[in-house]
Amino acid sequence: MSIADFDLHMMGIALRLAERGLGNAAPNPAVGAVIADEAGGELIARGWTQAGGRPHAETEAIRRAGSRAEGATLYVTLEPCAHHGATPPCADAIIAAGLRRVAVGIRDPDPRTAGQGIARLEAAGIEVSENVRAREAWWSALGHILRVTEERPFVGVKLALDGAGEAPRGEDGRPRWVTSTTARAHGHLLRARADAIIVGAGTVRDDNPELTCRLPGLGRRSPVRVVMSASLDVPLRSRLVQTARDVPVWVVTGTADPRRRAALEDAGVEVLSLGDGAGQPGVRATLRLLAGRGITRVLVEGGPSIWRAFSATGVVDEAVIHQGAARGHRERGLEGLPALLERWLPGSSLRLAETRRIGEDVAYELRRE
Repeated sequence: MSIADFDLHMMGIALRLAERGLGNAAPNPAVGAVIADEAGGELIARGWTQAGGRPHAETEAIRRAGSRAEGATLYVTLEPCAHHGATPPCADAIIAAGLRRVAVGIRDPDPRTAGQGIARLEAAGIEVSENVRAREAWWSALGHILRVTEERPFVGVKLALDGAGEAPRGEDGRPRWVTSTTARAHGHLLRARADAIIVGAGTVRDDNPELTCRLPGLGRRSPVRVVMSASLDVPLRSRLVQTARDVPVWVVTGTADPRRRAALEDAGVEVLSLGDGAGQPGVRATLRLLAGRGITRVLVEGGPSIWRAFSATGVVDEAVIHQGAARGHRERGLEGLPALLERWLPGSSLRLAETRRIGEDVAYELRRE
């Protein structure tokens, strides 16, 4: 295997490791790191950003490698940090460990680093290779990048449609399931990879969802549950409110009725008023508020109104459409996808990245260009 191929292979492993931190590393980026011996072709140690953002991936890999890090190569998906925060700079830890070479996916746009980490490594005589699998590294770190450059988190939208492409509403506080249990389990995995999940107050009233991750072993990965509400009309007996002391619930509003606010806060809900007097909270203002609280990735669920609102604002980075089996309807496959996008995500500029079968259902994964 050539050095170039070895670099691509090792960075691919680092990218998979970075995924372990998605939904678990905020407010820090989810980063993956691998220490390897190029001459012998051996993977020495792995690391990824730990829960809550620390330790960082690089220092975790160095700790696991021990003395074997000296003279080896580090593969890291995002430029090592150069600033002092709760921990010293990763660039300094790399220098102290005696690593010979560092391969970087992409530079970090955070002004506290922004090329300074690479410059510090090179000044210490460490060879640095940049842009190794850069496009994939950019996608992996996009939540962090957007939070720094656009003051918003990464936005994913999950849609659940029946075989005819419809989105039936729940009623009497009960959802209408249109996809299989396997597809719904995949939806729970998407929740585990998000820092926050967003719905509108109408969904809370219609479906009475819990919005937690209920996959075995991943219960602690449930995201913050965010409700956008114009009037704070969130039922106190809803599952969200009843479990607010177990998994955080934030209600974002443009106005704040004092009586309703007090009732929600007494139940453990945090009410966040944008203070603009607009009633219905705006999409961009809500995202800016969440980014300011350290949220890097959100998953928008809910129903058509909130899907369209986020799409029309131009902030959707990814959409996952779960479509149930066509019971009594002819499946149109990919040829029907443009019509689904036009109807449910109007104005979005998403390209199809993957199509997969999940049990009897189909899942379309679309990403921004």
